[in-house]
Amino acid sequence: MSPRTRTGGSTAARIIAAVADILAFIIILWILMYLLDANRSNDFVQWVHDAATWLAGWSYDLFTFDAAWARVVAGYGLAALVYLFIGHAVAGRIRR
Repeated sequence: MSPRTRTGGSTAARIIAAVADILAFIIILWILMYLLDANRSNDFVQWVHDAATWLAGWSYDLFTFDAAWARVVAGYGLAALVYLFIGHAVAGRIRR
């Protein structure tokens, strides 16, 4: 394998891992804002909520805990973990 290809794969792997980290960060940031009762009329809080809801749309309300905070942590937290796991797994395969 040429050094150029190896570097290109390494760069692609870093980008994929960084994107996965950013997506998970947005979701985790929303979980923290929710738990800390952030002001939802704030534009930044609203943006984070909208982005996290879009990113975790497939996993939100997957669990039916009685407490709302548990549904948020479990539903959004699952999405964050999946993004991290898949993103870093793909990045690891590209590095090989």
